[in-house]
Amino acid sequence: MRKSSKKRAIVLIIVGVLILVGVWIGQGIYLPYQPYSEDQIVFNVEKGQGLREISANLKKAGIIKSEILSNLFVLVRGVQGKLQAGKYVLTAAMNVPEIINKLSTGDTIKEEITIIEGWNLRDIAWYFENRGMFQAEELFEVAGFPAIDYSKIQDLPQPKDFSDEFDFLKERPNKVSLEGYLFPDTYEIIPEATVEDILRKMLQNFNEKVIPELREEIASQGKTLFEVIIMASILEKEVKIYEDRQITAGILWKRLRMGWPLQVDATLTYLIGKTSEELTKEDLRIDSLYNTYQYYGLPAGPIANPGIESIRAAIYYEESPYWFYLTTSEGEAIFSKTLEEHNIARFNYLK
Repeated sequence: MRKSSKKRAIVLIIVGVLILVGVWIGQGIYLPYQPYSEDQIVFNVEKGQGLREISANLKKAGIIKSEILSNLFVLVRGVQGKLQAGKYVLTAAMNVPEIINKLSTGDTIKEEITIIEGWNLRDIAWYFENRGMFQAEELFEVAGFPAIDYSKIQDLPQPKDFSDEFDFLKERPNKVSLEGYLFPDTYEIIPEATVEDILRKMLQNFNEKVIPELREEIASQGKTLFEVIIMASILEKEVKIYEDRQITAGILWKRLRMGWPLQVDATLTYLIGKTSEELTKEDLRIDSLYNTYQYYGLPAGPIANPGIESIRAAIYYEESPYWFYLTTSEGEAIFSKTLEEHNIARFNYLK
């Protein structure tokens, strides 16, 4: 009887210890360190930090109760290799699973950037610089410099080739920048993002927005996506309303078919940075493939990054009897059938 009583006592002690250990583990993992804390803590995980260092820093920051239990949870879950570098907003009112979920899914602090339809590489570069993200030069070194023919320039770094990741870039001549393909949108960016990371996001967005249906229609017309993006970039800068863009696209495609020069101000303003009103007769004689007064055909590359409406207008353009157009200061498009009508419109609307 004594032996059985001792065994029973030992079993009870073991069970009790196991219960206490279980409670300790459960509380340490599933109960927050400070359940009612409202203080937000910016916690930084640096590249190369391992599980032990991360847990130690969580403990030092007063976010978790126990490094050991935090490590145990991570190991049991098998996510030790998924903890991601970055800055996180954490609180002591979060339990270990909530904290580890954030760290393993990369739910870092993000900031929003908004790229406006019609912005070109200069606009984007200065936007980044003014926000303190990068120097303008850093963007140009990766995406390419505006209006540069890289087949003739040897002393500038070549733009990064993303064509292995994005098939649509394979038909783009490597002598031009990524202008036209940086899709305008609002993006969530982590503070640690590099220029390449951000450009990759924009290119991926372009890939998703320019759906197969649009690419098939472009191919059926005997055009390339590169040509359509050039046209869309012109429409983005020249005309405001979608229906007017469709008519304008019809005029410009018709001029190309008939061997007319496009004679578009926007390609020159892109090249030299002036407004249409500031262009002079000397400017119209500049020797550049972006000068559509001097050279026939499309300019050497896109002159801006068009939105999806301009891209669709370039694809689903409207045929019309018009050959000329202008845009008033209020953004209204005026179309003309003859040069005489166009000159009258210029006199009436562009005084």
